[in-house]
Amino acid sequence: MNNLRGILFITAAMAAFSIEDSFIKHLSGSVPKGQIMLLLGLGGALVFFLVALRQRVNVFAKRHFSWPLFWRTASESVAALFFITSLSLVPITTVAAVFQATPLAITLGAALFLGEQVGWRRWSAIMVGFLGVLIIIRPGMAGFDPASLFVVITVFTIAARDLLTRLIPTETSSTVVSFYGFFALVVSSPLLMAITGWPEAVTGTEALSLGAAVAFGVIGYYLIVTAMRMGEASAIMPFRYTRLLFSIILGAWIFGESPDALTYLGSALIIASGLYTFLRERKLARAMAREASARA
Repeated sequence: MNNLRGILFITAAMAAFSIEDSFIKHLSGSVPKGQIMLLLGLGGALVFFLVALRQRVNVFAKRHFSWPLFWRTASESVAALFFITSLSLVPITTVAAVFQATPLAITLGAALFLGEQVGWRRWSAIMVGFLGVLIIIRPGMAGFDPASLFVVITVFTIAARDLLTRLIPTETSSTVVSFYGFFALVVSSPLLMAITGWPEAVTGTEALSLGAAVAFGVIGYYLIVTAMRMGEASAIMPFRYTRLLFSIILGAWIFGESPDALTYLGSALIIASGLYTFLRERKLARAMAREASARA
């Protein structure tokens, strides 16, 4: 029952994130992207600041500051900058499809920078997954859009963020980490404003859309945290890929997008590779646990 609830929660989280993306993409047509980034950061940071107050956690306490948290926050800034830019320029379906390669990038980074052992099977899966990315963005072909490279940069910066999260001292609250993740958007938004335009007065409809984007982002975060605490990762994690399904539906319904066969093929390769890599990691973890138990 817990696994079923976890699956429902993580699926709802992916729907919430897809809706948030849709609001951001819609707003980017009339509101400067730097302003969107600023307001998303302020909204999310405020929510987690209030959560910290309720938990009686001082987010500004010196004991929380560490180099992993600093670099994680910096990675979050770069990821948000490129993600918001890519949403404004690239079909939401393409963004969501390439974004599914993030788990593969995390596995790659863990092997290259954290010394984790990755066998030939997972290396092969990583290569197949990134082949899927190339099929979607198709560099050198007629359908290539240079702006799609922004999504690829986002994937690697998100992977760096998640790897750096592992290095943050365990005594640092998740609420503190989340607060600084959103606060990073506030700090770095002037850079995007300098490129895309300075803040302007927003209409009532735009203000509601910005509020909805923040709300769905926070709801998605809450749901995914709840899901991961509720059920087994092996049962829940594959349902993270439903984000692509929701993005395809919203892209067709709201923006009139129609992905071609190559996009579907590349997406299938990315998802299959990601699922295989995850299941392989779970299998190896169980084998290591059995060996450790046998030695004990």
